[in-house]
Amino acid sequence: MWLFGLNGASGFSSSSTAEQVTQGIDATGLTAIVTGASSGIGAETTRVLAMRGVHVVMAVRNVKSGTEVKDSILKEIPEAKIDVMELDLGSMASVRKFAAEYNSTGYPLNILINNAGVMAPPFMLSQDNIELQFATNHLGHFLLTNILIQNLKDTAQASHKEGRIVNVSSMGHRFTYREGIRFDKINDKDSYTAILAYGQSKLANILHAKELARHFKEEGSEITANSLHPGAINTNLLRHQNLVEGIVNWIGKYFIKNIPQGAATTCYVALHPQVKGITGEYFADSNIAAPTSQAKDAELAKKLWDFSLNLTKPQ
Repeated sequence: MWLFGLNGASGFSSSSTAEQVTQGIDATGLTAIVTGASSGIGAETTRVLAMRGVHVVMAVRNVKSGTEVKDSILKEIPEAKIDVMELDLGSMASVRKFAAEYNSTGYPLNILINNAGVMAPPFMLSQDNIELQFATNHLGHFLLTNILIQNLKDTAQASHKEGRIVNVSSMGHRFTYREGIRFDKINDKDSYTAILAYGQSKLANILHAKELARHFKEEGSEITANSLHPGAINTNLLRHQNLVEGIVNWIGKYFIKNIPQGAATTCYVALHPQVKGITGEYFADSNIAAPTSQAKDAELAKKLWDFSLNLTKPQ
């Protein structure tokens, strides 16, 4: 992890904003999907990508909130190309519906940003009866990516431009259950610990990107897959954690990122030419960083892939 404000190899640091890390980049003609785009770093990612010429499709659970964000961006950037589509990542039916509707629009897909997430709620199940954090943060994005993957491949081939998949993880992946992913206890309410289940889902985001990268390399596809830690940010992800939010508000002025800084690494990995050809990596502060040994475990990544495929099979 780079110290706050200290530039790394990329020339950017933890204090760099999304606008700064994409300055001078013309991404006109590219199309991106951003999940969880109606608030926080998802909304800022949408704004900055649109500012750089990207046609952004906001995939949001609340269409009204998404439309309000779109309208505010259009007031600032009248030429922005933005669509809003409904997506609830806690429902596989909603994921399939969104992906089918997206593919039916005929839109290409250059960039998929798997950003949406929930953080440390009390134990609850998704609409598909899977623990909510694992279902929303990992499994919904896993299914979404798999359905859209052919569009990404076709677009990369037709445009001769590298496709990019960006999984927004967290340094929270360091605080997971001892075994990393509890394949046999995903829905175990009695041993559920909210923050460890969050860490498990964020570890899954990194392993997902690494396994995608391996698949693309084997196939020779012109698509990269990377994951990242956006930084410690006070967003509505903390709505289930009153104590944590209180601490963040108290010490936040010393090291907590603001939203424009929090969206920087996402925008950097999605758009910057420095990242061309780099795949299977984990980024923080717009630089390559080191995740845990579990996050680099190829066998664990493969096991998670197979486990996720099985859980997302149509019933």
